[in-house]
Amino acid sequence: MTLVIAGIVSSSLNPLPQLISAKPEPTIPKTIVRGLEHPWSMAWLPDGSILITERPGRLRTVKNGVLLPQAIAGLPNIYAQGQGGLMDISLHPQFQQNRLVYLTYSHGDASANRTRLGRAKFDGKSLTNFQVIFEAAPVKAGTQHFGSRIAWLQDGTLLLAIGDGGNPPLKLGGSLIREQAQKLNSHLGKVLRLNDDGSAPKNNPFIKKPQAKPEIWSYGHRNIQGLAVDQNTGKVWATEHGSKGGDELNLLNVGKNYGWPQVSFSQEYFGGDITSLRSKVGMVDPKLVWTPAIAPSGLAVYNSTRFPQWQGNLFLGGLVSQDLRRITTDRDGLVKTQEQINIGQRVRDVRQGADGFIYVLTDQVNGELIRLQPAKTVNSRVL
Repeated sequence: MTLVIAGIVSSSLNPLPQLISAKPEPTIPKTIVRGLEHPWSMAWLPDGSILITERPGRLRTVKNGVLLPQAIAGLPNIYAQGQGGLMDISLHPQFQQNRLVYLTYSHGDASANRTRLGRAKFDGKSLTNFQVIFEAAPVKAGTQHFGSRIAWLQDGTLLLAIGDGGNPPLKLGGSLIREQAQKLNSHLGKVLRLNDDGSAPKNNPFIKKPQAKPEIWSYGHRNIQGLAVDQNTGKVWATEHGSKGGDELNLLNVGKNYGWPQVSFSQEYFGGDITSLRSKVGMVDPKLVWTPAIAPSGLAVYNSTRFPQWQGNLFLGGLVSQDLRRITTDRDGLVKTQEQINIGQRVRDVRQGADGFIYVLTDQVNGELIRLQPAKTVNSRVL
């Protein structure tokens, strides 16, 4: 049986989350910076400055609340079309010692492109010694579903999300490209686990399986746009876009299959279910499904004392819903409550800043950096 309430879907295998939240913290979104062109991701430097990627292919700096006019030099050639371009950014866990910055971006052209992961040293003004340390295979056509979120595990390895390649009618090898998500000889539709130099750790789950890509950590994903590790529990959370509805919140585990496209709540854009299956033995059910779609993008696990009641909560952005979602879960990862905090713009990324506040990037030509901070009035509503 499937239940649909307030845009939330729960299968009979997943209890429906309560639609009553604890009293929310008093907050208000405050715009810090305007004038960013389709910003995609952000990372904090030790001095409190923020590095922000712009999808057309620029890396910008916000210092003391001001967007510096000069873009950072040293980026590689980037294929910035459609959903592709310069995407995620992350600092090495030992950045203060090694100054390494990690970036994901699309590379190639309309007929043959892929997601790449590169790293470079940052000297405070420019990137130097840029190296491509990983690239997804096989190459694909089109400008959709690059994935690209980065998250660091507690053992110093990193997770990298790669999208399934795109929507019908796009094909690869004679079948719809989305079928790559179930193929272990392809990086498409996967979460990968890499060493900090881009190599595959020797204890990855499919390292000894013939023909399987050694970097694969989990599979059966459509297009993950939010990826976060709870540093207190080690849990790995991901949000991914469905096709038409069927957006998912997943609790990821090593070696598991998350079903796409064999199992899904999604419909084809041209109408009709993609599959009749909502659950299947051997595949992991999502913790939460949104129909209609909210297009979740950006994900953070909050652990600061700025908002004490929010510690351990998940925060994710919505491109279509133009909001933040604050989600509480129990010890087993089952969703308990969901709260909507209105932003009024497409939210591409959400992060906890170095100052303990929550920051949001809005995806538009004149994109904004917004800080969520305490206020005397509440600018949110409970779903």
